[in-house]
Amino acid sequence: MATSSPAGWSTPDRPAVRRCVGVEPDEFAATHWGKRPLLTPAGGLPKAFDDLLTLDDIDELLSRRGLRTPFVRVAKDGAVLSSAQFTRGGGVGAEIGDQVADDKVARLFDGGATVVLQGLHRLWPPLVDFAGQLGVDLGHPVQINAYITPPSSQGFAAHYDVHDVFVLQVAGQKRWRVHAPVHPDPLRDQPWDQHADAVAARALETPVIEETLNPGDALYLPRGYLHSATALGEVSAHLTVGVHVLTRYTLVEALLALAGQNADLRATLPLGIDAADPDQLAPHLPSTVEALARVLRTIPPDEVARRVRNKVWQGTRPEPLSPLAQAAAARSVGVGSVVRLRAGLRYRITESGDRVVLEVPGDELSLPAFTGVALADVLSGAPRVVGDLPELSVDDQEVLVRRLLREGILVPCDR
Repeated sequence: MATSSPAGWSTPDRPAVRRCVGVEPDEFAATHWGKRPLLTPAGGLPKAFDDLLTLDDIDELLSRRGLRTPFVRVAKDGAVLSSAQFTRGGGVGAEIGDQVADDKVARLFDGGATVVLQGLHRLWPPLVDFAGQLGVDLGHPVQINAYITPPSSQGFAAHYDVHDVFVLQVAGQKRWRVHAPVHPDPLRDQPWDQHADAVAARALETPVIEETLNPGDALYLPRGYLHSATALGEVSAHLTVGVHVLTRYTLVEALLALAGQNADLRATLPLGIDAADPDQLAPHLPSTVEALARVLRTIPPDEVARRVRNKVWQGTRPEPLSPLAQAAAARSVGVGSVVRLRAGLRYRITESGDRVVLEVPGDELSLPAFTGVALADVLSGAPRVVGDLPELSVDDQEVLVRRLLREGILVPCDR
């Protein structure tokens, strides 16, 4: 038996995807995902994005949340400024030297600098939830940054990203220019500055998209598409949702890591070999390629899946939990306690002899096999009541639920 998680936040409707694109998710997947940009006006989306972030929220983040680098960057004229220009010490009781200084940020912004809030999927509650849902809907980890640009200013010159992007316009207007890739489907170690001359030349050509985004508009860009944006007559703010897509090369990396377990591929090359001389390396290549091909054909898919899923699981955080309430819930478990799976938590259940193994990000739990049916039931995603779990005594139900609460797998909830 092998059971994978129902993905917690996700439903077949993919609600977070629907907030970003104006076509059905299946059509988006078939026509645009990883292939073509998609611009959706606000009227084609369920609602605007002011529940996720507003200009007032941005002011609060910059002034009252004690942000430190690298959660904030500032850029001007296409160059990132030194953090010393917008940070200072935290004052009495805060022995840190890089807390964001709101007055310095205000002066830089007034002087035409763009402010970038990074990692908002880790620190701003509405975006923590949205990122969790979107990451599960897509099956690929996501991050969220915000770009705040003064009137009539450009933050960054034409460039491409090594991840897919959803641009969600929050406030003001921004003119976007999008050009076809010069290096399609770049990997994470293939940034745009490796092709700077080609990027600069392509940016002079006619764009494939040149449109103004208004509040509530959304733009999807596959990795590799060149883009630049200029704020118009007022402050502009947009969210950039970066999707760290899994690729076929992700599978290659997993396969090669597993191939390293083969003794033939770990054999030492001859003493005194000159690695700079192709003629000395050439005799060893055919046998190496043959051994590699032989090994790759025998690697079990479940081993590849384990390596790939660990990357995804570690890259997408589940729903935040409240540590004090969580500890209290674990202590007070009893008949009638209501719990549910922690939303967005990825897991996999397998059987191993007289044990059932629950794999979760960064850990695994080994439990008696007789708990398997109840375990699968309580992890279904719907609220479950202690006393009603199948095929376990009440005492065993309490033990199981207490363990899962202490491990942060279940969370308490109302009926």
